[in-house]
Amino acid sequence: MLNQMNSRSVVFNLIMINIVLFVASIVYPVLNQYLSLQYLFNRHDFVQLAANGTLSYQEYPALYSFIERNYGALSKAGFLPVQILSHMFMHGGIAHIAFNMLGLFMFGNVLERVWGPKRFFIFYFITGLGAVILHLLVQAIMVYKFTGTFDPTPAMLNAHPGAFDTYFSSTLGASGAIFGILIAFAMLFPNTELMLIFFPIPVKAKYLVSLYVIFELYEGFANHAGDDVAHFAHLGGALFGFILVKYWNRTGQNFY
Repeated sequence: MLNQMNSRSVVFNLIMINIVLFVASIVYPVLNQYLSLQYLFNRHDFVQLAANGTLSYQEYPALYSFIERNYGALSKAGFLPVQILSHMFMHGGIAHIAFNMLGLFMFGNVLERVWGPKRFFIFYFITGLGAVILHLLVQAIMVYKFTGTFDPTPAMLNAHPGAFDTYFSSTLGASGAIFGILIAFAMLFPNTELMLIFFPIPVKAKYLVSLYVIFELYEGFANHAGDDVAHFAHLGGALFGFILVKYWNRTGQNFY
């Protein structure tokens, strides 16, 4: 796959960076702690406090049990500004990186040829940042819904277990930017027929991508137990991709 691409292309270099960091995260798992996106107000002080015994089980039974069950004595990194970009290059497994890189290769390659490398580079990172913005906003709303604040204390989290999963969540992957790419492809080539591996019937890009977005919207609001997919990050990438393509098509301006 990669030998068909120019090594100077943005898509090629993005794929290579993702692969290198994925391998590095396998060799050094601690990278995932520091480079995955954490909840904006999470300093992970609570993990450290539980690890050194400052948070006692008697005082904070629900919070202590959750931390012990998920982290044990591990001191986990909290939010760091670098994570806003670095999480886009981290992945949680072979299937995760394989599907994202396949989407980047198949659709990103086409967009880079149409737009040129500079515009595609701008598009990729703006949609990735759009995914972060919507994801962090939804996370903050969810924590506020349970605790009445965006930055809860240990006592607040202990009293509201529903906030645990959001507060201590880690987000990683290029999926937000990939959704932006899918939206752009469907807007520029709406009648191109695509086929899914598990659904081998040709479907026009405008219909297939639209159905995918509707599915993500449903899953995001359904919030099923055990669902660890960042659906609103996907939607953020799709939204910013849609807006950017519309704007570029309307103005016809170059931004590089």
